[in-house]
Amino acid sequence: MSLTRSTWTDLTDERLLAQCEVDTYRASGPGGQKRNKTSSAVRLRHPPTSLLVIAEESRSQHENKAKALIRIRKALYLELRDAIDLATAAQRPGWTEALTAAGRLDMGKRDPRFWPAVGVALDVLVAVEGRVSDAAAALGVTTGNLVGFLEEDPKVWQQANVVRARFGQKSLKT
Repeated sequence: MSLTRSTWTDLTDERLLAQCEVDTYRASGPGGQKRNKTSSAVRLRHPPTSLLVIAEESRSQHENKAKALIRIRKALYLELRDAIDLATAAQRPGWTEALTAAGRLDMGKRDPRFWPAVGVALDVLVAVEGRVSDAAAALGVTTGNLVGFLEEDPKVWQQANVVRARFGQKSLKT
């Protein structure tokens, strides 16, 4: 049975967290005596996908767990690729919701539609062997619009360049 990215991204926070191994530990660094006495840092491991994230910036274990859960979701979109039919790529769930009425990608990385759209964009980029112009054409946007979208988050930009390098393409320049 082949599991897709949506197998995990469609789960509620509680169900996704239930699939993760949760480790708590004492984080080092600034934060005073309280930080050094409590195990507030959180490490989440998602065994089915081998993804690992940490959150240790807050002195609250609860806040760090919430941040780690957000990070594991982002990692699922960044790291897991779904096979995609280029003929129907522009109609994929996660992509159609991200487009404006004019058919452009115009959102920041804090928009809840951003990460699902990133997953689709990277899936298409893999399908076209890293060629951004071909990916943009398959997704129904301009090359400049797609590049601007990929630039919104440094990790997305880095992952796009990892895909391009895998297929012998030059890195995209900012």
